Amino acid sequence: MNPIIETLTGMDGLSDQVVAMDLLISAKSGVRNYALAVTEAGTPEIKEILTRHLVEALDMHEQISAYVVEKGWYHAWDTNEQISLDLNNINTALNLPTL
Repeated sequence: MNPIIETLTGMDGLSDQVVAMDLLISAKSGVRNYALAVTEAGTPEIKEILTRHLVEALDMHEQISAYVVEKGWYHAWDTNEQISLDLNNINTALNLPTL
């Protein structure tokens, strides 16, 4: 998003959070999909390839998780803090000016 528009709408910083959290959700989905695919692999060669991809997907998920936790955008071990953050983000979205 354009930095000027982000500032005017109060979204500066929130855009990065939205993108990072969306990436985290996609990474989680990728891990699940690879894990399922490994269990359905028809040959040892395919299973080996899918397992390698699963390990890479787990590594990526770990890196993204560490990033969003470090930024304070994700509180996996503090449900109350995460709910508070989510409610704050919801209120920010609801109060965006309409164009």
